[in-house]
Amino acid sequence: MKKVLFYTNQFFAQVGGEEKASTPPEVRKGPVGPGNIFKGLLDGEIVATVVCGDNFYAGNILQAREMIYAEVLRIKPDLFIAGPAFDAGRFGVACGDLCSYIAEKSGIPTVTGLYEENPAVDMYKSGTIIVKTGKSVAGMKKAVNTMTAIANKLLNGLPLGLPDEEGYFPRGIRENVFKERTGAERALDLLMAKLRGEPYQSEVPIPVYDKVEPAPPIKDLKTAKLAIVTTGGIVPIKNPDRLPAATAKFFKSYDIYAVSIFKEGEFECVHAGYDPVYANMDPNRVVPVDLMKEKAAAGEIGELYPYLISTTGNSTSVADANRMGKEIAGILKKEGVDGAIMTST
Repeated sequence: MKKVLFYTNQFFAQVGGEEKASTPPEVRKGPVGPGNIFKGLLDGEIVATVVCGDNFYAGNILQAREMIYAEVLRIKPDLFIAGPAFDAGRFGVACGDLCSYIAEKSGIPTVTGLYEENPAVDMYKSGTIIVKTGKSVAGMKKAVNTMTAIANKLLNGLPLGLPDEEGYFPRGIRENVFKERTGAERALDLLMAKLRGEPYQSEVPIPVYDKVEPAPPIKDLKTAKLAIVTTGGIVPIKNPDRLPAATAKFFKSYDIYAVSIFKEGEFECVHAGYDPVYANMDPNRVVPVDLMKEKAAAGEIGELYPYLISTTGNSTSVADANRMGKEIAGILKKEGVDGAIMTST
């Protein structure tokens, strides 16, 4: 029976949530968490699971790599599986980084699963097999089935098909393929299909990138009206507007005209993508209203817009982010705001 080493984070291993995100790597025997879903589907056995806190990996990448790679050398697996991490940023980066590192250093095949908007996709897709997943854990079954099909091919030394056929992200690898008809003939077929309104697919996908023109610089800060906008999830205590901790589809405005500093117990962080402890202790760490009020009082900026605009960027889709950005810009423009301080996490 071929051996598989599995990786997951503190959340899926049921160690805990953000309060356990600094947990260093530990090895457990057999499958843990989602590893149990792979059990019985793989042409191999998950002999051990590495569990690591998201914050520990993010803050100690080099150390975490070596600690986990030591287990790879000890166990000598035939395959390494991480995740799936869906749209979770820190977990996704850990999965992608580990898979790429282990594949490069040992030659062991590696597989993980991520949502298309996870930043780890572009960072690591050339170094490992990244299966396309849904946005959340609701797509776990489908993700595991696709990852398993690919994993079994890798375990048995079988070649993978094209990315669209197998369900993984293209790795930037191009191979010569022989066709019965010439490229010119195939191109004409694509053109005719397009003209007839029929479905067609190019053989050479062309990437499309958003182009954002930078705004002109503010001529004089001493006369400028500035606003504070955040995706860090800072809201009044008890979150009266029920701003979501993730996948936000709306933003809220909060009156800060009479606020000189955010105090613990008056405002809080509802963002589920980072440890909120220090933000709750001092919300000014995420939204520097204290500093901006000082700047305005000293005449270093002309005026501070009297409302904080807040949302959560955690797992928010690009489409929703674009929409909210345009809506926020429209409000600020109407209010005569010259520029915005945009804070994140």
